[in-house]
Amino acid sequence: HLGNIIGCVLSADTFARYCRLRNWNTLYVCGTDEYGTATETKAVEEGLTPQEICNKYNAIHADIYRWFDISFDYFGRTTTPHQTTIAQDIFQRLLARGFLLQDTVEQLRCENCQRFLADRFVEGTCPFCSYEEARGDQCDKCGKLINAVELKNPQCKLCRSVPVVKPTQHLFLDLPKLEERLEPWLEQSWATGDWTANARYITRSWIRDGLKPRCITRDLKWGTPVPLDGFRDKVFYVWFDAPIGYLSITANYTDQWERWWKNPQQ
Repeated sequence: HLGNIIGCVLSADTFARYCRLRNWNTLYVCGTDEYGTATETKAVEEGLTPQEICNKYNAIHADIYRWFDISFDYFGRTTTPHQTTIAQDIFQRLLARGFLLQDTVEQLRCENCQRFLADRFVEGTCPFCSYEEARGDQCDKCGKLINAVELKNPQCKLCRSVPVVKPTQHLFLDLPKLEERLEPWLEQSWATGDWTANARYITRSWIRDGLKPRCITRDLKWGTPVPLDGFRDKVFYVWFDAPIGYLSITANYTDQWERWWKNPQQ
């Protein structure tokens, strides 16, 4: 929407143009983030497959940016073979280095739809502020992260049935392992960087409360497949998958993509 173009894309476009005028080596990429439950939900609403809904909105976005004359070097998407390859490679590296955990999760399952419900397929009352339209991952009113089973009066967004709680296995990023390394880095970054007051406050609250393991898999069909026995019927959670899109979109633009992302001296 217009606020996103003005607040994000247009400002980045202005900076990219400035960089080019200075003859700085510049690459300006963007794209549509296409995996996850938001896509599945929209596809159900419009009676299309997830791939069809992605094709439709990727074309709409691209047309709008062309109309605004946004100077992307490349406008891509996350539903590509490069995305699968790079995301699965990062996953395998995390696994090899001991940064992943397996755990059993209590999850909401809709017996009517015969499926475990991903976060955005659940709606209910926030357990913290009592907002009645909280999602299964976050409350848009108070901003707190939510475990879907904590919602009061949960409903399946697809059929409005009341889901039941059942166990399922998932993989987690072991974020507590990074705390000791993260804290000194943050102190240095706060001292030398240009963080907003809000970003500092939120980050400090996470560190103060202690980092928690973060789930990176979902019981969905539409996403990057998890390449590990016992989890091959699951996909990566979009918040693990989507940021990798910047790398894969660059890889779709140039086979020299790693020189843009693995060159800390420049």
